[in-house]
Amino acid sequence: MLSFNVMDDLQEAYNVLDAYIKQEGTKESIEKAIAIMAQSLKNRGKILTAGNGGSMCDALHFAEELSGRYRDDRPSYAAIAICDPSHLTCVGNDYGFDAIFSRFIEGVGFAGDVFLGISTSGNSKNIINACEVCRKKGIKSIMLLGKDGGKLKDLCDLPLIVPHFGYADRIQEVHTMIIHIMIRGIEDLMAKA
Repeated sequence: MLSFNVMDDLQEAYNVLDAYIKQEGTKESIEKAIAIMAQSLKNRGKILTAGNGGSMCDALHFAEELSGRYRDDRPSYAAIAICDPSHLTCVGNDYGFDAIFSRFIEGVGFAGDVFLGISTSGNSKNIINACEVCRKKGIKSIMLLGKDGGKLKDLCDLPLIVPHFGYADRIQEVHTMIIHIMIRGIEDLMAKA
């Protein structure tokens, strides 16, 4: 016998999604994120993405759907998740964990690219450092965040905040939905290019 009610979990997930949907500016923020990323790709830029733990899995999922395929056959789009183990361990060892994403962006990010950072707390130091490098290099930064957006909401160009203060898994579930909508939107706009 489980020590929790499955239906309570489903209801909580529904409530978190409902709160995000009802939040002012949700539709406009997602559409703006899609437009920024599609424009970068149209201009031969790329999308770099990163997160920690489950959010790294979301970053990987986002990038592989763009460089591979999502719903339809189409050209591959330039999207890279910052997750190479040799890079992460090299930089983590030499510069510290807080530099693993910023160091990568310093090397391969250029003006016109986009960084999609994912942080359920909004306070991940390595995503904050990556955002600061983006500002210096003229790279647009879009953040998938949770809670109240943390420090990252004011450091990035476009925050998308899931307003939930409970466990991170509920935030990540909504992030996955947003990611799928963004991929679909990018494919839609790129097909019209």
